Amino acid sequence: MTTHTAQLPVLLMGPMVRRAEQTGMCIQFATSESANCRVELINHECYSEQQSITLGKHLHLHFIIIKPINNQFPLDSLLSYSLFINGSAIDLSPWCFSNKQAPAFVIPNKLDDILHGSCRNAHHPSKDSLVSASHWQNTQRGNNNQGAQLLLLSGDQVYADDVAGPMLLVIHQLISKLGIYKEQPLALTLPNDINAQLYNRHHFLPKTPWQKRPKFGVGYWLRKDEPHFSSIKAHNHLIHFEEYVALYLLNFSAAAWQCVDIKNTTYQSKNSQNQIIFNAEKTALINYSQGLKEVEKLFANVSTLMMFDDHDVTDDWNLTAGWEQAINNNPSSKRIVNNGLISYWLFQGMGNDALTKTSVLVTPFKESLAANNIWELKAFDKPLNDFNDWHYELTTTPKVVVLDTRTHRWRNEKNFNEPSGLLDWKRLTELEASLLSHNQVIIVSPAPVFGVKSIEAIQALFNMCGQPLMVDVENWMAHEGSAKKLLDTFRRTDTPNETLILSGDVHYSFCFSVQKRFGDHPNRIWQLTASGIKNEFPRKLINILDKLDSILYGPKSPLNFFTKRWHMEVDKHKTIGEGQKYLVSDSAISLITLEQGNLARYQLIHGDGHLTEFDLEEQ
Repeated sequence: MTTHTAQLPVLLMGPMVRRAEQTGMCIQFATSESANCRVELINHECYSEQQSITLGKHLHLHFIIIKPINNQFPLDSLLSYSLFINGSAIDLSPWCFSNKQAPAFVIPNKLDDILHGSCRNAHHPSKDSLVSASHWQNTQRGNNNQGAQLLLLSGDQVYADDVAGPMLLVIHQLISKLGIYKEQPLALTLPNDINAQLYNRHHFLPKTPWQKRPKFGVGYWLRKDEPHFSSIKAHNHLIHFEEYVALYLLNFSAAAWQCVDIKNTTYQSKNSQNQIIFNAEKTALINYSQGLKEVEKLFANVSTLMMFDDHDVTDDWNLTAGWEQAINNNPSSKRIVNNGLISYWLFQGMGNDALTKTSVLVTPFKESLAANNIWELKAFDKPLNDFNDWHYELTTTPKVVVLDTRTHRWRNEKNFNEPSGLLDWKRLTELEASLLSHNQVIIVSPAPVFGVKSIEAIQALFNMCGQPLMVDVENWMAHEGSAKKLLDTFRRTDTPNETLILSGDVHYSFCFSVQKRFGDHPNRIWQLTASGIKNEFPRKLINILDKLDSILYGPKSPLNFFTKRWHMEVDKHKTIGEGQKYLVSDSAISLITLEQGNLARYQLIHGDGHLTEFDLEEQ
């Protein structure tokens, strides 16, 4: 790879193929030097438009929008491309599949194969199933097949609230190496030495004093301050904007790991328990970094679209109105949350719509960089928080509708500690309109619409005890209004005959099919949940919950009539082969195969490469 005098890779991240349509497509990447860039489609006349954002002395984020000169680009055909930086062609062979001369992607129209997943925690000990997905795609291309036309990532692409100790150290190495611009200091009394912050940051994050907590709550009488950041793994929670930027590079880019020294990173403390954790995390991160070249090949050869969930910003993001109120009333807490949202916009959001709407934030963001190269982001918070177009759609067949279930919440105005609905009335009404007049639709909902009833019942119990944050009560049925509106939409006679709901979030995978108990409209809903790409639910516990769900909520159980979805018949589908099960806790990304727009196969590609398939026949 070409390097400049500072011995930094010219390409620090990417290229990543983002939104791709007949009228234009977006390629995203980062360089270590300011550059004039263009992308050319091989054998197709086109021109490039460049949008660049400088994030550090040696960090420049680029978006290249490729447009046709005369006719529209062809659909459902492999398109190869080349990248030029400052007039010189870049060697993209590291981003090519086997025996290919250039990376290539498809502008999807008629969808046949889709990769979908969520929850990719870099230091989780499971294997990264994006690596396996890249190997699968490589095999398909080697057999002259297109493979997956889309890669949909539905949340928790990074874990800003659950950061490994070694990761926090290399984040600061990368900030220094690339000269990533820092933000104004926050009003937090953090130790100056980053080593002293390891596994201790949760002590310095803002809290609501027990004296200001509601007197009817247990916390007040126990005189316990309430942390604003409720993650139980917030010991190394990201705080500063530059940390979020570095985290994205280390999650998406193999080259970023060339700029840091993870192997010689050590834990400088005598805490033996933390030392054990640090060593295990370090091993996991080294293994993770070694698979990133394969992941980058996948990103470079498949149109990749994303949506945030809570961990991209922080755990329990906007879960209750009370949580929002506490965050917004504290400048440091609000800054941390907005830092997460800004970094999502930069590294995920803008590519989703090829800057069509998200570019409105570029100018005010650039204006936030002061003359001394310090980010003064307070003024940027208003346009950022006023932005209402994180959701998006694809005019493919089937149509793809990607939901933002984080910033359009239906708040409970009577009790701020009750869970908010995942979508408010306005967005639910817009969703309803999006579904009409289509035979088939794919909905991407970060949280499952039709989840495991026994788990939702446990969450409801904790919520009744006033502890919704303890068990992440973030399911569609937790809010009366949003649940009723959504289910009423699915029961309409003019909704699609087949709806696929792609979800993640829960760290296990399953396949449910849903139909109305009453009525003649032959619509079927598939709830396809794939989680996580590099994360897992405790296997012994998920097996217990699986059995509990089968006992309590079997087809003939009277308990079904006490659920909000009693008028919808939910069938669970087992895996095929030995050890049949309904719930799979084994790191995986899903492969969805369609025939004439209808679901034909639902498989999981696991981190170790083996495949699991669900039986789609009626149980």
